[in-house]
Amino acid sequence: MTRFRWVILALVFCAATINIMDRMVVGILAPDLQRIYQIDNRHYGYIQSAFAMSYAAGQLMSGGILDRFGTRIVFAVALAGWSAAAMLHAAARGAWSFIFMRGLLGVSESPAFPAAAKTVAEWFPRRERAFAFGFVNAGTNMGAILAPTVVPLLAGKDAIHWQWTFIATGAVGFIWLLFWIPLYRKPEEHPRVNAAELAHIHSDPPEPITHVAWSSLLATRQAWAFGVGKFLTDSMWWFYLTWVPKFLHDHYKVDLLHIGLPLVTIYLMSDIGSVGGGWISSAMIRHGATVNRARKTALFISSLMVVPIVFAQNIPEWFVGSLGAVSEVLPATLQFDPKLWSAVLILGLATAGHQGFSSNLYTLVSDMFPKRAVGSVAGFGGSCGYAGASIFQIVVGFLVASQNPNYIVPFVCAGSAYLVAFGMIHLLAPRLQPAIVDR
Repeated sequence: MTRFRWVILALVFCAATINIMDRMVVGILAPDLQRIYQIDNRHYGYIQSAFAMSYAAGQLMSGGILDRFGTRIVFAVALAGWSAAAMLHAAARGAWSFIFMRGLLGVSESPAFPAAAKTVAEWFPRRERAFAFGFVNAGTNMGAILAPTVVPLLAGKDAIHWQWTFIATGAVGFIWLLFWIPLYRKPEEHPRVNAAELAHIHSDPPEPITHVAWSSLLATRQAWAFGVGKFLTDSMWWFYLTWVPKFLHDHYKVDLLHIGLPLVTIYLMSDIGSVGGGWISSAMIRHGATVNRARKTALFISSLMVVPIVFAQNIPEWFVGSLGAVSEVLPATLQFDPKLWSAVLILGLATAGHQGFSSNLYTLVSDMFPKRAVGSVAGFGGSCGYAGASIFQIVVGFLVASQNPNYIVPFVCAGSAYLVAFGMIHLLAPRLQPAIVDR
């Protein structure tokens, strides 16, 4: 049996990496851009809300467009569009121009994850999808690792070369297109997929190929289970990406040149959570557990991992003390700050929990809906997620608008959101029954 589906997954992994890296540049440069252009935290909240709001609006359309025109074309057009939008950030000169550029980036990025979900549904049987989508989420973590590593090097001290940072990171997407366009086809049309691999990919029961109307999708409890889950948790992930660098700067005085290692640590931990969350449910299914039990076990464990984030600002002394003991055996030149690294570990655990939750949440779409509806449902859920994110960005901007910003309320929201989402998913889809969409 050939293994070309893993090559396709590698391409989607790289696209997810590029996607998140382009999103994160503004967040990493935020303290310096705020200083250069006199942007306060409330306007910074508006800037990030503009991305989330346009992303939400775009996803309402992107899922249907994806199901109509196919993954190969839509993914390529979207990536070319958002790469150009990322590069155009170099022309921004203040809060309102950044708001416009973020809106442009959001709408052009909106097909990315519905396309990733549809690609996984087209190329992997159900029993492999959570594990496969764990690697897609690992790509988002890789972007979150590369961004704080690369951005300070490109921007230089005090972000003096910030424009070139946007141009360089945005240009990477055009390199990806050189691989995607010649390599991607549907499995049944691909010359590098033999009969054995095609049989493996299509080993689930056959499905009809008729179009599914939006009215049929939105009439199902399963679509709303996914939508509510995304509304509550995507807003928290976007909070981590856009406000954690500012939180570390505000509370621990971590500047652009020193932000790399803490953020890399946080998102390396999230990488482990991404693959681990998908592995848990896939392993349980291989050992005989029902899809319902496997997915929800992984969702619940991931939810619990986020809870300690409520202590990220006011860390218990016993926890700081335990890391203080570590600092005593390290060389003094490392300048190990136990309070900073206590916060980093708590934030890393939360992002790992989110990614484990997200890997399984996206897989619920292909568990409950036929392949021909996956793009539309994923787009609907993504729209719900970023509608929540656009609201939460503005709320956080007002909550931390003072000279001594306090992040306790946002961290409490993050610590509870996943358990609430898990409860709502179980209420709306108690057995993860397949949705009846052909009415």
